[in-house]
Amino acid sequence: MRPIDPLILSQTRTTFSLLVLLPVLLVLRGWQRLKLPGRDLAQCLVLGVLGVAVSNYFYYVAIQKTNVATAIILQYTAPVWVLLYVVARGRQKLSLQKVAAVGLAVTGIALVIGIVGGTSTSQNANNFLRLNPAGLLAALLASFSFAFYNIVGHGVLARYDRWRVLLWTLTSASAFWLFVNPPWRIAAVHYAAVQWAFLFVFSMISVLGAFSLYFLGLQHLEPTRAIIASCLEPVFSILLAAALLGEVMHSVQTVGIVLVLAAIVIVQLPSRADAEASVVVEPIE
Repeated sequence: MRPIDPLILSQTRTTFSLLVLLPVLLVLRGWQRLKLPGRDLAQCLVLGVLGVAVSNYFYYVAIQKTNVATAIILQYTAPVWVLLYVVARGRQKLSLQKVAAVGLAVTGIALVIGIVGGTSTSQNANNFLRLNPAGLLAALLASFSFAFYNIVGHGVLARYDRWRVLLWTLTSASAFWLFVNPPWRIAAVHYAAVQWAFLFVFSMISVLGAFSLYFLGLQHLEPTRAIIASCLEPVFSILLAAALLGEVMHSVQTVGIVLVLAAIVIVQLPSRADAEASVVVEPIE
């Protein structure tokens, strides 16, 4: 297939997901059970634009301008921003446990994708950092947006079930992209049928399936724990590539996977600081 623009990739992910999710929820729940009060609706709309749309778009731009390794390591500095935010706002106390978990997660990802500890025999050209200024800026913006998405999403999901929040988040992101890139511009590109099929399947797996599960996680976990658990994404990428594509997993990558898993275990352990500073909010199912 010829290249697909990051804008189209980001736009179709949310739009196709909304077109599938909306009629299903209308049939199963009805409109009355999908509505939100004005203030919470506004939060979901902001979450859709600044959280979902912005993070997706800038992440793909970062991949296009640099490479996957550079983009993903900067994207997954997001746990650092989440931790700094919740501590600065007094939501949690800074603890050695959380600092260690964030450090292990970021280091583990660097090892998994070959940025740290790689050798000339275990790396190819796509593994090395490509320090394109525009790409680096895009990756950092994606990490800030990802952190914002975790913090704001957790607050909304403490009050409403994930399907309602996901619906309005997707609606906001889709409307934003429709304004930025109207249908006639999309039609003018003349994508082939196989490209549209790819975009639809990609949307169902990477947004509708993944976001509904991640929103469920945010209902049960505070933002720092949830975002560190999401650091398993590059780990699973390596494992799936080894299992399905026959790619070789090196010892350095194995160490990185162990560090990420250790970070997730450490951050889930109860701490005195959390018990003193956190207010438990039962998730709505």
